[in-house]
Amino acid sequence: MKDLHLIGLVLGFFMVLLTGLGHVIIIKGQYHFGVKFWPLFLILGLLSVTASVFVKGALLSGVLGIAGFIFLWCIYELFEQEKRVEKGWFPRNPNSRT
Repeated sequence: MKDLHLIGLVLGFFMVLLTGLGHVIIIKGQYHFGVKFWPLFLILGLLSVTASVFVKGALLSGVLGIAGFIFLWCIYELFEQEKRVEKGWFPRNPNSRT
């Protein structure tokens, strides 16, 4: 058991967890704020990717790298979510000004 390398399983778990959280954040965020908060994802993504290069430890570096690229992917998905709302696939916020 001590010879098992579990870093791949842990990183896989964080990939699924962060991707799922990203979907929820995109749907809820677009509903409440529209697409105007995309720069937040850009900042978080760039900070996470940059931090992943400088931290010591493969696990933390991997989690930060995964998080960074998920934040950057969220920018694309946020604008795609706007299109899905326009198509009627998701509800539009009745209080939004758009």
